[in-house]
Amino acid sequence: MDEEYYNNSGDWDGPDGGMDGYVEGESDGKVQEECLQKFSSRDYIMEPAVFNTLKTYFQAGGSPEHVIQLLSENYSAVAQTVNLLAEWLIQMGVEPAQVQERVENHLKSLLIKHFDPQKADSIFTVEGEVCPYPSRIASHTPTPAWLEQMIAHTTWRDLFYKLAEAHPDCLMLNFTVKQLEVFSRVLRTSLATLLDGGEDNLEKNLPEFAKMVCHGEHTYLFAQAMMSILSQEEQGGSAMRRIGQEVQKSAHQRGHDASQITLALGTAAAYPRACQALGAMLSKGALNPADITVLFKMFSSMDPPPVELIRVPAFLDLFMQSLFKPGAKINQDHKHKYIHILAYAASVVETWKKNKRVNINKDELKFPVVAMGVLKWVDWTVSEPRYFQLQTDHTPVHLALLDELELKKTLLDRMVHLLSRGYVLPVVGYIRKCLEKLNTDISLIRYFVTEVLDVIAPPYTSDFVQLFLPILENDSIAGTIRTEGEHDPVAEFIAHCKSNFIMMN
Repeated sequence: MDEEYYNNSGDWDGPDGGMDGYVEGESDGKVQEECLQKFSSRDYIMEPAVFNTLKTYFQAGGSPEHVIQLLSENYSAVAQTVNLLAEWLIQMGVEPAQVQERVENHLKSLLIKHFDPQKADSIFTVEGEVCPYPSRIASHTPTPAWLEQMIAHTTWRDLFYKLAEAHPDCLMLNFTVKQLEVFSRVLRTSLATLLDGGEDNLEKNLPEFAKMVCHGEHTYLFAQAMMSILSQEEQGGSAMRRIGQEVQKSAHQRGHDASQITLALGTAAAYPRACQALGAMLSKGALNPADITVLFKMFSSMDPPPVELIRVPAFLDLFMQSLFKPGAKINQDHKHKYIHILAYAASVVETWKKNKRVNINKDELKFPVVAMGVLKWVDWTVSEPRYFQLQTDHTPVHLALLDELELKKTLLDRMVHLLSRGYVLPVVGYIRKCLEKLNTDISLIRYFVTEVLDVIAPPYTSDFVQLFLPILENDSIAGTIRTEGEHDPVAEFIAHCKSNFIMMN
């Protein structure tokens, strides 16, 4: 058996026939000494390179007995001890998943603390599995088996990205990050976390997510392409579009110009003139009359481009700054064009069927679109450090405007209070007239309906139902305040009315 073992020692799997620069003709004694030093290190039997070292040692004529003795004497069983402690914790009642998480997180923190990029690169290349030239890695290098096993684990995938941020020049980490499969798995997990956690979770985790996506051009393009496709889905599409826009904003804040990627993933490619105008302004971070005129003519035509083309947050921010920021200069001859494009992007509703636009609703263009502009104007004004030093009025007009915006909701609160005290039909009748005349912001009526549903309960009078039910059945009202889940006050009220007031139309 020993004879067969030694005869086959040169046929062990491995990309090269030696280690540490060993070539035929080098002193066997020196090679044996180098190998014995490795065998004498703590827990060397657990190292991935142990087989290559054994191969080199035996080819140099080393003694098996000496190897067995050294590996045995220096075996501390650190990993096995950790496993034993984990088993004890489980037997004491700790959940296995919790034990695994503790061990992995501790090991992860140790790796981040003690990671040596030079040593990692030397281990990565000494096995002969990775090309030492970074520019040739992607096309000439297979992924090592041990790395594939780590990639398959969520904790270690996350570790690779954290290490890559701290050590951007590490060959091994760059190779790992460039594996598209790794990034796609991390991206999938991160997106699921963002979508499931709600608004609070989004604000908490979005910076870390954006940092990961903006790691490189390839990661940014891949992530934005995926989010662009997912944003077209009915369920969760709007949330996915929001995440993509936030990542684009983060890339801009980091000094990266991703405008061309944004336009390429949208509908801009089918409109080269609009694409050129948008790209120029987004790249420079400023609007200019020439490009605005191009867009104005296109969006004033009988067959304008899709409104999504100009619904780019960074582009709309430029309009807000040009039109509402104190001190911003704008050519008065072109000002109406700026206003038209901003209003068009904010209010036009398009209906699409089978990738074909069947209707463009421009009804809202006749109403001034300045609410967000007023808020931005107040924000920029009162954020100026010298503003309150120079302000002499007792009540600054900018803050008074904010109070004015809140005043209408306060009036509705008072009307709801009147309703709760028995003044029902006059209040509901007044709101019904406001809805029919279209002279009140629809969001205020939604607010009123929501507040009323919170304070009423069956039984209802026929007169009340005749006034309130049509308000609730209006698509612009109920369609935006219905909630998913077991408790839906809108659906409950409508169902109650239709089952108890059979004659209602």
